[in-house]
Amino acid sequence: MPDRRGCEVSLPCDSHVHSEWSWDTAVGDMEGSCARALELGLPAITFTEHLDHTVWRIALEGPYVMDHLTVIAAPDGLLTPPTFDPVGYLAAIEHCRDRFPQLRILSGLEMGEPHRHVEQCSRILAAGRFDRVLGSLHTLPDTGAFAEPWGIYPHRDPHEVMREYLAGVAIMMSISGMFSVLAHIDYPVRSWPQERAGVFDPKVFEEEFRHALRATAQSGRALEINTRLPLHAAILSWWHEEGGDAVTFGSDAHSPPDVGHGLADAARMAEAHGFRPGANPYDLWSRVD
Repeated sequence: MPDRRGCEVSLPCDSHVHSEWSWDTAVGDMEGSCARALELGLPAITFTEHLDHTVWRIALEGPYVMDHLTVIAAPDGLLTPPTFDPVGYLAAIEHCRDRFPQLRILSGLEMGEPHRHVEQCSRILAAGRFDRVLGSLHTLPDTGAFAEPWGIYPHRDPHEVMREYLAGVAIMMSISGMFSVLAHIDYPVRSWPQERAGVFDPKVFEEEFRHALRATAQSGRALEINTRLPLHAAILSWWHEEGGDAVTFGSDAHSPPDVGHGLADAARMAEAHGFRPGANPYDLWSRVD
């Protein structure tokens, strides 16, 4: 795909895609996502299904309510994520590999807070081969339970929540060794309360971002450029300066139309910050000094 200068930009593997095997999507479709990847000319796709064990509070009303989740939540809004079926999932991966031989299809997981659930995550990892495993921090402790940032912002200073989140990322890096890629380091920005806190500026949290990025780099893991929300270029610059060796790209798609969203722009940004594709289209993009 040509960039604005007319130069060819290599589309990377979409390394963060969810299908019907992720408990939080009502519109996921593994086969449909593969077809969409081929339509876009993606070289590869990775299905990183949600593996969650944290019980947390979800919205029962308001702008963040998701009807398909409220039906599985308790009356008080606490949600216990359904059990993941690794055998069924891996069989679906093989089915798609047979149906779409021209597309490289990788298996994977997105493990939520793996440092809190070591035994449960280890059992799933032992059930088969997972080509790419992401680690995610989705929730923080809040009023005796856990909640996502959007559920905490209304009753706490958003700046404190953001700082607590980034400190939690660094803690997760130091405790868990079960994943190879840090997903969406900017997750709380998705629900940042701009009307209360102003436009989000990552430079306000530079010290905290650098601490989390440094911990990630020192652990030998890659940083995901998640395109659900464009990653601020400053964060990628700090990743390079803190010694980050590699990046991956992920649309975080939960339905076929969202597969590949924003990958071309993310690839251009990665190239501008000194990262280049590997020998294979599904490889990590490595740092080139």
